Amino acid sequence: MSQHTLSVLVEDTPGILARTSALFSRRGFNIHSLSVSTTEYEGLSRMTIVVNCDRHPLEQVTKQLNKLVNVIKIVEMDNDASVRRELLLAKVKADTANRAAVIQTAELFRADIVDVGPDAVVIEATGKPEKLDALVRNLEPFGIKELVKSGLVALGRGPRSITDRSLRAVERSA
Repeated sequence: MSQHTLSVLVEDTPGILARTSALFSRRGFNIHSLSVSTTEYEGLSRMTIVVNCDRHPLEQVTKQLNKLVNVIKIVEMDNDASVRRELLLAKVKADTANRAAVIQTAELFRADIVDVGPDAVVIEATGKPEKLDALVRNLEPFGIKELVKSGLVALGRGPRSITDRSLRAVERSA
């Protein structure tokens, strides 16, 4: 399976998320992860989209994305040239018999216990997707009651920013 991570800078307008995700769906692409947040500039949002590209070339969807009026810039994030992180919350069975082992497993992965109940704990972890997958595999024997992951977020390494040249063009046209 070929996965690609796209960082998409967009104007923060109603409906942009729906139009973007619909574009992927119409083209037969499966979105593996989608995260949207504000940026350091008011009025701009950043989408981080992880997409599976088994049947169609990625270029097809990026060309269509560029046609959307509110899309300012698209950058494919290379694994080695970017910092990539996810957030995981997991509710794990933890009674008096295994609580210490569950906590020790969480500590091995530098995860935090953020809630403790009589029969379960909630673990919070951040890191690369591979790290979080390994944590989940190690917690499974204890019994995972609930699990949720945020979408992947990524920033390019080095001094350059996705907004470097893009914003100057937007400011001139405003």
